[in-house]
Amino acid sequence: MTGNESESELPVPPYPPIEPTAFDLIVIGTGLPESVISAAASASGKSVLHLDPNPFYGSHFSSLSIADLTHFLNSHSTPSSVCPDPLYSDVEISNYASRLLSQHPRNFNLDVSGPRVLFCADHAVDLMLKSGASHYLEFKSIDATFMLDADAKLCSVPDSRAAIFKDKSLGLMEKNQLMRFFKLVQGHLSLDESEENNVRISEEDLDSPFAEFLTKMKLPHKIKSIVLYAIAMADYDQEVSEYVLKTRDGINRLALYNSSIGRFQNALGALIYPIYGQGELPQAFCRRAAVKGCLYVLRMPVISLLTDQNSGSYKGVRLASGQDILSHKLVLDPSFTVPGSLASSHQQLQESFQAFSLSDNKGKVARGICITRSSLKPDLSNFLVIFPPRCKIDSWYFCLCYAEDFK
Repeated sequence: MTGNESESELPVPPYPPIEPTAFDLIVIGTGLPESVISAAASASGKSVLHLDPNPFYGSHFSSLSIADLTHFLNSHSTPSSVCPDPLYSDVEISNYASRLLSQHPRNFNLDVSGPRVLFCADHAVDLMLKSGASHYLEFKSIDATFMLDADAKLCSVPDSRAAIFKDKSLGLMEKNQLMRFFKLVQGHLSLDESEENNVRISEEDLDSPFAEFLTKMKLPHKIKSIVLYAIAMADYDQEVSEYVLKTRDGINRLALYNSSIGRFQNALGALIYPIYGQGELPQAFCRRAAVKGCLYVLRMPVISLLTDQNSGSYKGVRLASGQDILSHKLVLDPSFTVPGSLASSHQQLQESFQAFSLSDNKGKVARGICITRSSLKPDLSNFLVIFPPRCKIDSWYFCLCYAEDFK
């Protein structure tokens, strides 16, 4: 076979060639961390190529319609060149849910993973404002927050002095206890350390479990649950879990909550959320990166890493189109793997990536989508529901509900 015949029989790549062929940084996956890195690198003048094997932005931080999410799960049910985290391989979409949602004209987006709500004073919000990514997002304020009590009833969360006075579910003694506690926290945070006569929370108490400190303050169980899970947003059961929230961290979370209230004129509460789903967060940073010169290519799997034959160090990637792209650095979404190999040292590279992505893995998060036939609070357009540990329905801790969906 001649050289010309060999070239004529090669399959035509389904992708156009990428120009240029060398970058300062290649990023694989458009999840939130990867999108922030792309935006930061592009803003600093680096040349960035951002790839994603999926036909949409966000990777596992995306928000998809029922049809798109079903297609995504089905398309990844068999081995592929870039395999998603097996956490999602057993996820099933209920036919009942599909039929129910299809009866309503509104388009529903389901979050694959990631945070749905943000504190107004959170560092993530500060980053969006500072970077300019906020120009590509539209947020909505959460109207109210409720927590399931011991009687399986929704009770409002009194998160400010005005809310405490208006709350009808709390007795006079409970209101006084909660007011004294908030006053103590506020005094501790705003105290002038030069005034020696003022009382601060002791270092011993700050290093103790937050749940024990609340008991020491003689707060009743209901108030403790509100403070721990509805305001401090503790992730685990603070009575039995090994991941105990320290008082110092709990006080800082209360400070974050308090500083979030009223930060923005159009957000009266402490929490906001992207109207079209948390998948808008990575897309906002991707748009910002594109403005700064980052090149984006979707539907582009990476089949292998390129390494230098002499040193064995990384030097680039090979794409599914067959094109080799060189780069100085690589950021790989931990939910993806690159199974191919062009060098003997690839296994060591891949193991180092896996070790990095799993080093901070402390636990698992169980997520679910709950669909009701009618609104739980028809008079509110949206609200947050918190299910504390060991309540009668303890499968979820947090649930953002939209009353307007089923009006």
